[in-house]
Amino acid sequence: MTQTPEPSPEFNILGKFASVVSLFGIALFFAGWIYRWSYFSFFQLEITNLDFPAQSFLFVPLQIFLGDGWAIFRTAVAFILVVFAIQLTLWLIQLITQAFVNTFTKILSTRIIPATQRRRSWTAKPLNSLAIFSSQQLRSVEFLRSLVNEIVIVSWVLIFIFWLARWQGIADARRDASQNSTLPVVALITPEEKFALGRKLDDVFADPPLKGYRILGDRGLFDDLRGKEDTDISNSNQPRVWRLLLERGGWIYLFQVLPPNAKANERPLLLAIQQGEKGHVLIRSPEVFKTK
Repeated sequence: MTQTPEPSPEFNILGKFASVVSLFGIALFFAGWIYRWSYFSFFQLEITNLDFPAQSFLFVPLQIFLGDGWAIFRTAVAFILVVFAIQLTLWLIQLITQAFVNTFTKILSTRIIPATQRRRSWTAKPLNSLAIFSSQQLRSVEFLRSLVNEIVIVSWVLIFIFWLARWQGIADARRDASQNSTLPVVALITPEEKFALGRKLDDVFADPPLKGYRILGDRGLFDDLRGKEDTDISNSNQPRVWRLLLERGGWIYLFQVLPPNAKANERPLLLAIQQGEKGHVLIRSPEVFKTK
């Protein structure tokens, strides 16, 4: 009878390498999803409604862990804390397991075993079988021990990735929503009959007509925005700058940058504009145009 040949060391190495690469890819995808979820949630957008390609989530985490010197340092500190948390959790589990095994062994030796020796009913046989399952046999269940260790490690790694990606996403969103935004300044020119907001190019002081338009929801949001659609930096204390957040799925997302004295819980005003058949002109610029 022929024996099945054992896998070669090269095969084992390739198998472990493939497993590590798969786990690494899952971790990167998870980090990228959490980062974008927290980033766009700051702008009151749901990530599930934005049709990002799946492969793009694998490149986003690079700026979370390796974006700059501070990100690398933060990642290193978080990695050390995660290793310590894993070791502490496994140590506590070992102590609890040891205490449980000792207590179970004591109960077996003082109560269950003497009871099964005195009784010879139909329940004595299964109780006696349970009694002879000693503490050494409990300790020999390596599969369960390995499973618990892997659950602990994976849980702490996911917690570490979640909070690091969430913190970085919110921090980047706050930066892009502030006066130091890295997103482009935008000028959107669209046909008058397509857009109920905006300034007329030939007469910036005239409001566009609202005939034919209807509204549901908070009328105050519309009234507060009307007349403030253009960028204005004449007042340094309350500058009004519009920037482009995203172009995705036939929609253009514009937001008004937060003022310098914005509160921590304040969110920017966001406009979602659907692209139409008549077209539009979208001008991007890294900085606001300053009149000479």
